Amino acid sequence: MTPKSPLDTLSTALATMGPIGHFPKAPGTWGSLASIVVAPWLFLPLPLWQRVAVLAVILLIGTWASTRAEIVYDKKDPGCVIIDELFGQWICILFFTSMPIWYLAAAFALFRFFDILKPWPIKWAENRFKDGLGVMLDDGVAGFYALGCLHLMHFFLSMN
Repeated sequence: MTPKSPLDTLSTALATMGPIGHFPKAPGTWGSLASIVVAPWLFLPLPLWQRVAVLAVILLIGTWASTRAEIVYDKKDPGCVIIDELFGQWICILFFTSMPIWYLAAAFALFRFFDILKPWPIKWAENRFKDGLGVMLDDGVAGFYALGCLHLMHFFLSMN
């Protein structure tokens, strides 16, 4: 792969979260891990409206960058494109302002579970929407599945 223009270079760097998407094994897992590790400093401290705004910006930029990356790499949803992992992973923790480290681990595991398993409508979203939007939305739906499970877990644990 050789980017064709400076915009291609920018879009592929964003889509792959720099070098993380180019790790030789399991780039999606590494992208999710990087996303959850930085969340306590870059995402969770923000007020809810700013977290929603950040997710909207990630969706817009990620859709553009993923679409361009598909063209540059000449492949639908290349494995190295992992900005969608950031989007989905941060949706999973959207309503928390802080969390113990084991909650972060649970959020990571739940998101990866749904992202890999792809129950309906995750796979549908991936196939229904074209280009980068499909890349981003399937992980967004996986993030909402994980968000629901994480909140159920939190609810049951707080009952004691």
